[in-house]
Amino acid sequence: MELGDALAWLDRHQNLERMLADARSATPDLGRMRRLVDIMGHPEAACPVIHVTGTNGKTSTARIVTQLLMARGLSVGTFTSPHLERINERICANGEPIADDALAEVLSDIAALEGMVGERLTWFEALTAAAFRFFADRPVDLAVIEVGLGGRWDATNVVNGAVSVVTNVGLDHVEFLGPTRADIAAEKAGIIRSSAPLVLGEPDPELVAIFEAEDPERVLLVGRDYACERNDVAVGGRSIDLRTPLARYEGVWLDLHGRHQADNFAAAVTAVEAFFDAPTPERLVRDAAGSVRSPGRMEIVGRRPLVILDGAKNVEGARSAAAAISEEFGDRLGRILVVGMLGGKDPAEMLEALGAAGARLLIACPPPSPRAQDPAVLAAAAAALGVEARVAASVPEALDAALAAASPDDLVLVTGSLYVVGAARATFAGQLR
Repeated sequence: MELGDALAWLDRHQNLERMLADARSATPDLGRMRRLVDIMGHPEAACPVIHVTGTNGKTSTARIVTQLLMARGLSVGTFTSPHLERINERICANGEPIADDALAEVLSDIAALEGMVGERLTWFEALTAAAFRFFADRPVDLAVIEVGLGGRWDATNVVNGAVSVVTNVGLDHVEFLGPTRADIAAEKAGIIRSSAPLVLGEPDPELVAIFEAEDPERVLLVGRDYACERNDVAVGGRSIDLRTPLARYEGVWLDLHGRHQADNFAAAVTAVEAFFDAPTPERLVRDAAGSVRSPGRMEIVGRRPLVILDGAKNVEGARSAAAAISEEFGDRLGRILVVGMLGGKDPAEMLEALGAAGARLLIACPPPSPRAQDPAVLAAAAAALGVEARVAASVPEALDAALAAASPDDLVLVTGSLYVVGAARATFAGQLR
């Protein structure tokens, strides 16, 4: 099967996602995914796994864990979602996306086995299984697997993680995970294994109790067992001091923007330490901190004007983005927002979290997704805040309008959805480092 045919097969499953999720919501189970990996000979068990979930920061944390493991000389497979520009980005070996021919091969394998499962797979199940197959066949020494949605009933949860990581718990995907943070915590806690340590970046005592009830081998809790004790702005990133259960790392320069990324880095270092039950050599921590990348997360793609891409997709993420911009780039006189959101998001709440009232212009655009929210609704919410608002038909059109309106000293923030950020990245492809 050629790549085009393989992707066409995969895409035929896309429209079933919500229908199948709704059908399973009353009595969810992992039966279909378990049958598939059993038929495949259990590729998910071919190497140890660090399993990562959380409302925000899980992709960045997975990438940092990968960088730390690679610094030790290991071959590392990484499965993340969503992708920004190409589906290949979701399945990486040593930081490099899967090649087209390899992606076609593993998807063809899954397509050939689907009939034996007894039910049609979902899009995410098929892609998750493809990642397992690729990592097993390569092979890799260790896999870093990011949960797609929640945890307990996520397709990735057929793995037995050697370490579980929960970055935080916020209100997102409430239609699937439940209306409260406690409901969401209970879903994310489903990745915990009694034989494995849990790195927990959520400090709320009521939620901590939910995770402890799953009986992990031990809990490494932010603030108690590990912490980012200094987290300062530095040229091009952050200067941080870390404390873990087994070590201290001081004056580490992190090549990422945003206070929250230092928290992600601390969780990642602790997770790797828990896996080896030993501290990571300081030189390797510094090397990883200085080389890690997290595309689409507080990513600078233009300088005059300053253009920042951030895939904030919920209120907590929007607040983090606004705080990072204020701390690291100051309150510029001219701030222009390019924003697009998926349906189900409250535009007024998101704009308030972004600090949109301080912008001089907002350009609303639709994410390139069938679930896009009408940009006119977003523009109306901005206008209600007293912000000049315009509507663009696409992300490239919105970027053209923003750059035409910006002076060299302005700041342009592109945000609201990773779909918007992915489309913007494609526009700025020639300028990315």
